[in-house]
Amino acid sequence: MVEERSKLEPEVQKIFKHIDNGDNFLLSGGAGSGKTYSLVQVVKQVISKNPTDRIACMTYTNAAVREIEERVTYKNLFVSTIHNFLWDNIKHFQKVLKNSLINLINDEESKIKNPEDAPVLESYFDQCKEGIQYKEYLKLKDGIISHDEILILANYVFKNYPKLCDILKDKFKFIFIDEYQDADKNFIQILLIHLKQSKKQNIIGFFGDAMQSIYDNGVGDLDLYKGEVKEVKKKQNRRNPELIIELANKLRTDGIKQTKSEDTNAPNMMKNSRIKKGNIKFYYSQNKDKDKDIERVKQKTGWDFEDAKQTKILNLTHNLIAPKAGFSNLMEIYDKDRIIKYKNRIKKYIKDKDIKDDFSEKTFGEVIEILSDKVKPTKAMKDFINSNQELYKSAKGYKYQSFAKIYLDKESLIDDKKQDKDEENKKGSKRDDLIKHLFKIQNNISFYNAKQFNDFLRATEYKITSIQDKKELKDNIIELTEVGDKTIEEIINKADEFGICKKDDKLARFISEKEYLYNRVKKIKFFEFQKLYNYLEGYTPFSTQHKVKGTEFDNVLVILDNGGWNHYNFKGLFENNASNSVRKRTEKIFYVCCTRAKKNLSVFFNSPSEAVITKAKDWFREKNVREI
Repeated sequence: MVEERSKLEPEVQKIFKHIDNGDNFLLSGGAGSGKTYSLVQVVKQVISKNPTDRIACMTYTNAAVREIEERVTYKNLFVSTIHNFLWDNIKHFQKVLKNSLINLINDEESKIKNPEDAPVLESYFDQCKEGIQYKEYLKLKDGIISHDEILILANYVFKNYPKLCDILKDKFKFIFIDEYQDADKNFIQILLIHLKQSKKQNIIGFFGDAMQSIYDNGVGDLDLYKGEVKEVKKKQNRRNPELIIELANKLRTDGIKQTKSEDTNAPNMMKNSRIKKGNIKFYYSQNKDKDKDIERVKQKTGWDFEDAKQTKILNLTHNLIAPKAGFSNLMEIYDKDRIIKYKNRIKKYIKDKDIKDDFSEKTFGEVIEILSDKVKPTKAMKDFINSNQELYKSAKGYKYQSFAKIYLDKESLIDDKKQDKDEENKKGSKRDDLIKHLFKIQNNISFYNAKQFNDFLRATEYKITSIQDKKELKDNIIELTEVGDKTIEEIINKADEFGICKKDDKLARFISEKEYLYNRVKKIKFFEFQKLYNYLEGYTPFSTQHKVKGTEFDNVLVILDNGGWNHYNFKGLFENNASNSVRKRTEKIFYVCCTRAKKNLSVFFNSPSEAVITKAKDWFREKNVREI
């Protein structure tokens, strides 16, 4: 065993000392340190030492699941997302699930609410023939829970039914969590608090980096559980060149100072075993026209911004990207519709004041008239209404009962949590059924144009029985590719007529229930949707700063602009005067952005103060700070 361990990374050897002592452990490592590689080493060594033990390995995305499965093939290794792991381990205890859900629904402090806003009885789920189910949407009356509820329910179940803790520990002697910092707090409580109710033995291992915890619903760190886990720090950096490692170390506040990897084959090493120097630049301007200055920065870098695989421009929000990427009209519809916001204001007033009037047969316009003295639009809503009189007139004509159910959120348009083209319908996706249908159309077109004919035939309803069918298909695809000024509605109809993407029940229901929204979207040119598609599929150089976590590129340009989002403050970060929570959040997103670069990093800041420039000179070195 000693000889085997001598071949492992030093950090992995330390982990196995903790495993031998029966201790849970945490491997902390900065960007590019090879944490997933260490995880795979640990899994392989556990398999070698304990060939009959079952191992659970969880990570945040389906793409990461596939990556681990490709590296390790073992019948007793179960790799999944956290949500699927939890569901697989509680789904068979239906009586427990029903009782627990009823208790949660009736608990005023629970986040699982009864849509009927009333206590539920023990018989609430009796009519659910298939029991409690986990799907991508929430429909409590039918016993269907979704992405968010599974975390709350599982936490309650393991807390209140210790026998399930025994069963889980018996089932898995080892539970490993990759990117632990992104895991929900409910899940961490299950592992480190509730499972202690069982006297049975198992080992729980965490792999990740608290500095890269950039999602608000993630646990972030394990500081509350310091007595429960033994930490091992991994300080090497295999990805970044010297200057970026130096910068990253200045940004970290947790004591981890990275060093170059000892592996001469690491991406940041040169053939003579010297670490690559790399290039970093901090550009700033005092001009009002930020977009022109960003173009100047792009020219100064000399990078190929058409190469989306190796070059990225990182903005904080989709709203900042939409005009540049070419889908601003769609973003306006989903994110800036003040008529819907006015409707939401009225709906909230009715609920808060407990108004009992029956509005089911009234139009939205009639409800406005009834409540006009009580609830008025804000100035922003008034300005929008005045600029969109025809739209407002049509909105007032809808039945309030149906119009009140229309929910608009930009995530319904730009949700990009999926990892590849096969996942647009995966659990947790927020895209609405109209956008999903448009993605199906464009996916089919892309499959055909990329000569992925097997994928195309699986995804389409088009039937090929003759050479003539093939010729017609080619002509039809050309028409759907070169859309010109055709609208979204025209392309939906054409794709249906050609049999390339038939209108289905989900689309029909969307049009029926959300006619107001459909009537807005259908008028947009389809080429604008194609721009959105290219952006979300990674075919453009644009990306949000959150989406790039876990990825790496040769060249990275970071735009430091809050975009009106008060959760972040880049100016406050550099001046060190933001509130503690905002500073930490901004510090982490900036760290993640800078450490994506394998060769070259440029940062742009518009209208900085002298204090910002001074801090930039400290972080980037004075010679690398330049005014545009």
